[in-house]
Amino acid sequence: MTSTAAPAATRPDPFDLTEEERAVRDTAREFAQRELAPTIVLRDEEERFDRALFDRMGELGLAGLPYPEEYGGAGMGSFPWVLACEELAVADMGMAVSLSVHILSQLCILLAGSDEQKGRLLPPMTAGRHLGAFALTEPQAGSDASAIALRADRTDDGYALTGTKVWITNGADADVVVVFATVDRSRGRDGITAFAVERDTPGFRVGGHERKMGIRDSASVELVFDGARVPAANRLGDEGDGLRLALSGLGAGRISIAACCVGVARAALEHAARYAAQRTQFGRPVAEQQMIQAMLADAATAVEAARLLTWRAARLRDAGRPFNAASSMAKLYASDTAMRVTTDAVQIYGGAGYSRDNPVERFMRDAKGAQIYEGSNQVQRLIIARQLIEEVRRTS
Repeated sequence: MTSTAAPAATRPDPFDLTEEERAVRDTAREFAQRELAPTIVLRDEEERFDRALFDRMGELGLAGLPYPEEYGGAGMGSFPWVLACEELAVADMGMAVSLSVHILSQLCILLAGSDEQKGRLLPPMTAGRHLGAFALTEPQAGSDASAIALRADRTDDGYALTGTKVWITNGADADVVVVFATVDRSRGRDGITAFAVERDTPGFRVGGHERKMGIRDSASVELVFDGARVPAANRLGDEGDGLRLALSGLGAGRISIAACCVGVARAALEHAARYAAQRTQFGRPVAEQQMIQAMLADAATAVEAARLLTWRAARLRDAGRPFNAASSMAKLYASDTAMRVTTDAVQIYGGAGYSRDNPVERFMRDAKGAQIYEGSNQVQRLIIARQLIEEVRRTS
């Protein structure tokens, strides 16, 4: 049989980016370095989310990259989105995470919304004119999302939501919040239902702001629902479909969080390598010390591995193939890598790395949160192990 494959010497590199993908990456990189990097130190110090920067990302087309053109998105899928996330996080992980959560909130509307809901809510979100948030976590419902206690009591024209959400990224500024509540706690996970709650909803308000270790320019807040009146037209999907929707959204969202982790790890590695080449001790650059070389080599290898896991998960999702275990692997490995590489970068800098005047100190603070949010890394290990066991049982 005659092969139709191209000769090895001329076969395209499978990791080459298309022209369209390179354009997205370069747009995000240029924006991050020109508009995010110059002000991140001040915004981190002030713990301030800058809505104008988010608006600018919308103008550049970054707020709706993965979503259909009919709703104002770019229709480009997950892979270009993870390229953008990495570049944004190199300069400013907080803003990258805020944009990631905005994308996640849109996904829930796309997956469960009616045609009317999608046509009404998505276009201003994909354009970046409206900011989205994803409200799942409660004081007693973190990794165990099925423990949600926020009530959704039926009324004549919809629902009254009563309870509290915590640690909600973008919550202080969001125009649309995807909220998960239970219509009946006795039904457990089968009572959890999703709603699109708009900013001016009566009985809905922003509570306290969290004072965080890292990603401080991305606000995390308490949201209070005091009998908030949500019309039936704002319920996403059927009653009881909420937890499945939340988990589906998180599975996809973890890919973008992994990309953010690759970005901050890459930034730390680049800073540490430059410093090691310039810093002289005992008459020669510290980069010539074998122990420093080993740290840099391990970091470079881990960053590349994290990127490939992230790209694989994105490609699987874009191909319509199962990706939940892959996204958990990417998020687990990339966030652990970000923590390890940023910590080693501080170590390579020595005392200078411990100063808040040094960016690697911020990178280390920012990296820690990624091991916790969107499912702690302990939860990711459970997901991966369960998937593995299911596959073994199915093929035995």
